Parts: sequence; C-alpha cells; structure tokens
Amino acid sequence: MSSSEAAWVFGIDRKTVAKILEHSVPPGYRRSKPPVRPKLDPFIPVIDQILEDDKGRLKKQRYTDKRIHERLREEHGFTGGITIVTV
Repeated sequence: MSSSEAAWVFGIDRKTVAKILEHSVPPGYRRSKPPVRPKLDPFIPVIDQILEDDKGRLKKQRYTDKRIHERLREEHGFTGGITIVTV
C-alpha cells in the first residue's frame, strides 16, 4: 500500500503517514531548554537535602510536600506558593 493510499484509507494527511513510517515509536515532545523557576531554583539544594535525610526514616515519618513548604517558609524565607513545591 502506498503512502497516499494509506492516508486516504485512514483519513490522515500523507505527511503524517510519512512521519509514522519514519519513526517506529513516536519521538514525543522535547523541551528546547529547562523551565525557568526563579522562585524555586535557589531552594532546590535545600529540598534535595530534606528528601535525602528522609530516606533513612520510616515512611510515615517522612516530610510531606505541605510540610516541606512550611519549613522553607519558616526557616529559609521562601515566598512562593505550595503548588510550586508540589510540582
């Protein structure tokens, strides 16, 4: 079956058929650069340290995202919202 015929049978553009034939698995979306997080980036090492320290604790004693946000606000002067920390 030709590409044009496959496009007609499946009701898609022939360029789409060409892309499908080119890749066995869809390439997906790739960011050109990492996202900029001006409020959170300075606190990433602190969050990583909290999570690293939690590895030795029991599961129920580990920090939650809400508690990490509170700790960042109280101890380090974080001004961002909780949604930035949870993502």
